[in-house]
Amino acid sequence: MSRGPRSAQAHRDWGTDETGCSVLHVDMDAFFASVELRRRPELVGRPVVVGGSERSVVLAATYEARAFGVHSAMPMALARRLCPQAVVLPPDHLAYQEASRAVMEIVHEVTALVEQISIDEAFLDVSGARRRLGAPTAIARDLRERVHAEVGITCSVGIATTKFVAKLASTHAKPDGMMLVPAAATVPFLRTLPVGALWGVGERTEKLLADWGITTVAQLADTEVSAVQAAVGKAAGAHLHDLAWGRDPRPVEPGRAERSIGAETTFEHDLYDSAVIGSALLGLADRCAARLRHQGFVARTVSVKVRTSDFRTLTRSRTLRAPTDVAQEIHQVARELVESVDRRGLPVRLVGVRAENLEPRSTSVLQPTLDEAVQEEAGSRRAAEETLDRIRDRFGVNSIGPASTRRRSTTTRADVDLS
Repeated sequence: MSRGPRSAQAHRDWGTDETGCSVLHVDMDAFFASVELRRRPELVGRPVVVGGSERSVVLAATYEARAFGVHSAMPMALARRLCPQAVVLPPDHLAYQEASRAVMEIVHEVTALVEQISIDEAFLDVSGARRRLGAPTAIARDLRERVHAEVGITCSVGIATTKFVAKLASTHAKPDGMMLVPAAATVPFLRTLPVGALWGVGERTEKLLADWGITTVAQLADTEVSAVQAAVGKAAGAHLHDLAWGRDPRPVEPGRAERSIGAETTFEHDLYDSAVIGSALLGLADRCAARLRHQGFVARTVSVKVRTSDFRTLTRSRTLRAPTDVAQEIHQVARELVESVDRRGLPVRLVGVRAENLEPRSTSVLQPTLDEAVQEEAGSRRAAEETLDRIRDRFGVNSIGPASTRRRSTTTRADVDLS
């Protein structure tokens, strides 16, 4: 999802020459919110926010809500103040996964050279598809029409000679648009942008550059590389200077594997109670395991995140003896990791569980054990959890779960990290 700063000057027609413009960046528009509107058409045209309690963050907002200043990752309490009339919907991550899969199936019909970088965006290299499907703009137009017709949501597409510029173009094409940046227009296009639009320029880097008087891409491009390196470091400075001149040799990398699957919960009230925290961890482990099985992965590493009442965030991780997709096994490790965290006597605001070092279950070597009873127990646990999967597929993700998690009142965020 594209959240970088935009430029009014960049939002224009840059020409029609498609020579060399074989990279497409496809980005769903307000993805989570769009999936919700697809099944709640009566909310179309109204400000809608996907998120949980006031202590959580906004996961997505429709463009009507964004007009009030609401944006993703904003605290829900602030979003509600900015747009009190917004309809707030709880997230349904399995629905988002299904929609993502449907979109990516369409994308893969265009070309095998697809690099999915998040649940709602991907790069395509269409250089080999042009003879079969036409010019890049024609491919993008057909792709957008198919996504809308078959999945019921909209997407924006950027077309350029490089991944970096294609992503910037899709950002400026939103919502529900398409932008071509011809090769000859690459540098002029970049020079219209604020420096924060560049990949790798977050708040800290943006401030460091501003201290040197660099606030636009044009100023960065016109500054000596050595000065940029003095501001942000040798490697980062050289990389950013290359980007400012449109130099990005990175190819589209097909088949990029998912790195991790995680979920986290922000409690309604800061908690000391280890039992309630442990119950929350079980629910998060259950979500992670269900999504691992749903996508055919097992995890070799379990990590946890603990945020205390003073907003200090601590992480711990452990590599397993054998990879798993079983919630009880993930939960056991997660609970031990959380108990090992020194909270300095403070209550817990947030906990998270993440399954990492993923590999396909079909090719994973599961470690054998000489204890037949242990093997049988593990198999029984997985079979029971697969039964839960089938019930959820039929009746919804919240229809059933571990009994000890049903009584807690928290807001959960789940995500798949492809970075």
